[in-house]
Amino acid sequence: MTGRDIFLSVQDIWKTYAVPHGGGSRPVLRGLDFCLERGGMAGLVGESGSGKSTLARLLLGLDCPDRGTVLLEGQPLRQWRARGGRLSVVFQDYMTSVNPGFTLAEVVDEGFGPGCRLSRRERRWEVDRLLERVGLSPALAGRLPHELSGGQVQRACIARALAARPSFLVLDEAVSSLDVPVQVLELLRDIRSDMTCLFITHDLQAAALVCDSLLVLDQGRCVEHLPVSQLGSARSPRLRRMLETVVPFRSAWDGSWDDAAGAEDTGDTTQS
Repeated sequence: MTGRDIFLSVQDIWKTYAVPHGGGSRPVLRGLDFCLERGGMAGLVGESGSGKSTLARLLLGLDCPDRGTVLLEGQPLRQWRARGGRLSVVFQDYMTSVNPGFTLAEVVDEGFGPGCRLSRRERRWEVDRLLERVGLSPALAGRLPHELSGGQVQRACIARALAARPSFLVLDEAVSSLDVPVQVLELLRDIRSDMTCLFITHDLQAAALVCDSLLVLDQGRCVEHLPVSQLGSARSPRLRRMLETVVPFRSAWDGSWDDAAGAEDTGDTTQS
């Protein structure tokens, strides 16, 4: 990977939080290092407590690392944004990230931001287009969040994030509550060439279906970073255990899952 291909660079990130009631401190991220290529979709997977949510907060500028550097296109986040970098996020707790008094159209319209140069008519047309893109009928545009299913609200949040036309999109468990997730997973696969995406999830199967590469966090460290096509060659015990718990999704990538499954049966881990 050459320097000009790198969009996100995370270098030796450490983050510690205080334990309540005089319990000292607890390290959450421990010397985390990885890079993401421009235009790629990377999946960040790990069990609860592995550090996924903490890393997301650091990448979004909601918290600061104790040590280490996060660079976007070679620049710190604040400087990158000041120079026109656009970042969007879809949070796991989607119901608290929407105004309960907003219609679905108003939720999506928020994503355009104060600098949007579209006319009111153009914005409404774009809202309808984005709703359709995430599998929602424009006929729902006048509904309030409590009148919709959780999956519909979460898809509206994805549409809102896309309205900003971001160059970096962070999806924090963005399909965990979708009632019809397959359509949105296909959408995420379609848009990944338009921006750099980090897909944070505990769902290894969803990540493998959507992403180009996977990063595996375990106790605040990156224990594996490999292309999805090479999952059968996973070396870390953590990722191999995760793979063993997943019902085989054999058509996910050119039959390589079949090869990996065969390697598991024979004890041969050289196939990919």
